[in-house]
Amino acid sequence: MLRSILRIVRAKNLIIVMATLYLMRFFIIQPLLLRKGMDLQLNELLFLFLCLATVFITAAGYVINDYFDTKTDLVNRPQTVIVGRVLSRRIVILLHWGLNAIGVFLGFLVSYGVGKPLLTLVFILIAGLLWFYSTTYKRQFLIGNLIVAALTALVPLMALLFELPKLYLVYWDKIVFTTSLFNDVIYWVGGYSFFAFFLTLFREIVKDIEDFEGDTEYGRNTLPVVLGIKNSQIIASGILLFTIVSLAYIFGAHLNFLPSGRFDYFTFIYMIIGLVIPIFVLMIKLLFAENKEHYHWVSTFSKFIMLIGILYSVFFKFVVT
Repeated sequence: MLRSILRIVRAKNLIIVMATLYLMRFFIIQPLLLRKGMDLQLNELLFLFLCLATVFITAAGYVINDYFDTKTDLVNRPQTVIVGRVLSRRIVILLHWGLNAIGVFLGFLVSYGVGKPLLTLVFILIAGLLWFYSTTYKRQFLIGNLIVAALTALVPLMALLFELPKLYLVYWDKIVFTTSLFNDVIYWVGGYSFFAFFLTLFREIVKDIEDFEGDTEYGRNTLPVVLGIKNSQIIASGILLFTIVSLAYIFGAHLNFLPSGRFDYFTFIYMIIGLVIPIFVLMIKLLFAENKEHYHWVSTFSKFIMLIGILYSVFFKFVVT
């Protein structure tokens, strides 16, 4: 039973969510703050609560998604169905509400701890969006894809959002009189969110193509059902092409934060070998994909590229110091 619960909450994905938050905190935000003569102010216990709140609410989203997707999953991927087979529907819905309750409670503790209790609404809204995504938005044209992409992009921003109140409290004089103080912090954290948004949007479209059969049978208005598989492949490939162009712009902007005349060869090589070339390969593979196995490979490989992007943060700390 424990193994089934770990599968339904996507334990591996939750580890990546937790790792992303810690990498943003210690390898992106902290080094950039130290360059400005500042340091992290959110204590480690509250940050742990923030990570756990995000993980529990994300897990609840996965659970409720599987709960409402049982019928289509029986058509698209019957071997993976847990709800109604290994775990009863009653247990699954109780698991969903339990995870959400813990997540929102931890979110309240963090919000109260940083002196902004109203930030608890962030966790409540995310939990609500995930519920309505599974019950309604997922069946609507493109809306569900955009919601998932936006919530994924929010993960890196959470580390900064809950750090800001304490930073303003301690360094208000620096922040007030130096308006550009946070430009590079916002730039890099925002860059990760931007990258996560478009790769997640791409992957969601590919998953919809992979699930075309079941979605058609149950009347879902996903992008491939409405516009056709070929058009969806072209749109998804366009998103990848836009991502490649954006990476070039992000790298160019990054050079502006470095001392005059310095060129960041490491980041340049990392982006070309770790991101640009794999994304280009992904685009070609998608355009020539013809069956579920091909689409599944594309979806899996896109997760690998996202992981490569996240892991750059490990090296970033040494690039800027």
